[in-house]
Amino acid sequence: MSMNDPIADMLTRIRNAQGVRMKTVTMPASRTKLAIAEVLKEEGYILNFRESGDGASKELEVELKYMGGRGVIDQLRRVSKPGRRLYFGASDLPRVQDGLGIAIVSTSKGVMSDSRARREGHGGEVLCTVA
Repeated sequence: MSMNDPIADMLTRIRNAQGVRMKTVTMPASRTKLAIAEVLKEEGYILNFRESGDGASKELEVELKYMGGRGVIDQLRRVSKPGRRLYFGASDLPRVQDGLGIAIVSTSKGVMSDSRARREGHGGEVLCTVA
């Protein structure tokens, strides 16, 4: 089966798994998904992630984080989509919930959070927002 937007699929799997309080969620792996998982871990939205398998059958397993019985992630939304890519300069990057959330940005220096991209002076494509 062909998938048009694997990043949106990743975000939906995380949202759905957290909604039914699963401990981990598994999905097909890619370099972009691994980079997004790395940012989510650095910012404290997930506990851990790991890649398993080899070749075309690589899988990404994400360990979700809960506090007080509720998932840490309240909102996980895709911003730039295959049909409409959204690019921002370093000074124009969106602030999610006045700094309480993050935007994940794909820059020429890799995938990073909006605050890091702003600090390093990089703009790029805003992949998603997390709050």
